[in-house]
Amino acid sequence: MDHMEFRNRLSGMRVLVVGLGKSGKAALDVLLDLGACVSVQDSASEDKMDPAFREKLREAGVTTFLGCKPEDMTAYDMLVLSPGVPPQLDFIEAARCSGAEIIGELELAYRLTPARFVAITGTNGKTTTTTMVGEIFRKAGRNTSVVGNIGDPVVTAAENAGEDDWMITEVSSFQLETTVCFKPVISAILNLTPDHLNRHKTMEAYGNAKARAAVNQDENEYLVINFDDKTALPLAEQSRATVIPFSRKEKLDVGAYVDNTSIIVKDLAGAEHYICDTHDLRIIGDHNIENALAAAAIAYFAGIDPGVIGYAIKEFPGVEHRIEYSGSLDGVDYYNDSKGTNVDAAVIAVKALRDNIILIAGGDGKSQDFTELAAHFAGAVKALVLLGRDAPQIEEAARRQGFTEIYNCRDMEDCVHTAARIAQKGDKVLLSPACASWDMYANFEQRGRHFKQCVKDMIE
Repeated sequence: MDHMEFRNRLSGMRVLVVGLGKSGKAALDVLLDLGACVSVQDSASEDKMDPAFREKLREAGVTTFLGCKPEDMTAYDMLVLSPGVPPQLDFIEAARCSGAEIIGELELAYRLTPARFVAITGTNGKTTTTTMVGEIFRKAGRNTSVVGNIGDPVVTAAENAGEDDWMITEVSSFQLETTVCFKPVISAILNLTPDHLNRHKTMEAYGNAKARAAVNQDENEYLVINFDDKTALPLAEQSRATVIPFSRKEKLDVGAYVDNTSIIVKDLAGAEHYICDTHDLRIIGDHNIENALAAAAIAYFAGIDPGVIGYAIKEFPGVEHRIEYSGSLDGVDYYNDSKGTNVDAAVIAVKALRDNIILIAGGDGKSQDFTELAAHFAGAVKALVLLGRDAPQIEEAARRQGFTEIYNCRDMEDCVHTAARIAQKGDKVLLSPACASWDMYANFEQRGRHFKQCVKDMIE
């Protein structure tokens, strides 16, 4: 079915939007615009909703199930799930059994537009790589929207996008597990380490969700994948796409790699194309070399000139909340890595800053094992400053490694002041929580900005 046929089918279709976060509200708006008969469900009760939004629903004639579930799940032709909604919920399963199609906002967006998609997934590095790819495409003169987990919801940009537009899309495992037909021109799987196991339960299920970025691709499309990550690499077997590996450690017969300090892309005919030098990158750490390799491979196989790719990568300043320099006081540098919401991301940040680190960590641990994080403290982390619900689990893991320089704090302001008090000239205070923010903040962005404000208030 092409996108116009799908749009026409939506007129009068009975659709239930499940979850009224950012993407759910965006899906609601588009579905109403296209004439669907829309109902909404959210776990939050009506009194928790913004009054203006409640009035909007009433004026649009939207049936609401707020703080409750619909009883008759035979009343819907389609359910559109927000990423935070587990598709295994009982009322969703009842709708599936009654013949309703279950999709997510990403799938809805894909069906609505003839635009070309680049889908970037992985446990870590998605936002940096997606933003970098977006900058490369813009500098190449492409009509580009950077969407998904960053920027606008995919469906908002998709509604009016044309066939010459590129949707550079950061896609999570939550978004991908509700895809059906989604088929990007280029997919990328950056890495795979434990995360979201409270939702996916097993690494196999988590990996299979990530692989959905590529499962519908064929040999006319490309899958960019991390050759050095032996957990991620086998996911390529689930796709028929032309595989384009990238490696920081080895020269490849095709793909992107580092030769001495040069970033090279080798095309399918074996010709090498120089992109830039690793020393030219403004973003720090080996993980960001990998992100640049992935971005270079995506852009090259999308037909962008190597000179443009190299220029854009060298100019790229980094992304907020990703090892973001946040100020200095008394010879101590402060870094905001609030996006470090899992163990592997925090380990990457510790490796990037190397030594003399005072680490602020803690939050919603998402059922992770913090042993691997604690194992990287020796020679790198001088002190551990903890906050949040699962701080005791991180402390326990640290003490098992023989690490005892631990401070427990009540909130972010207390953490920043404690870190400043114990820091010496040349030290680096790093917020890289290894946890989600949901126990104390609405999202990691709010947490990171609070950290930066605490640093700013202290400096001023």
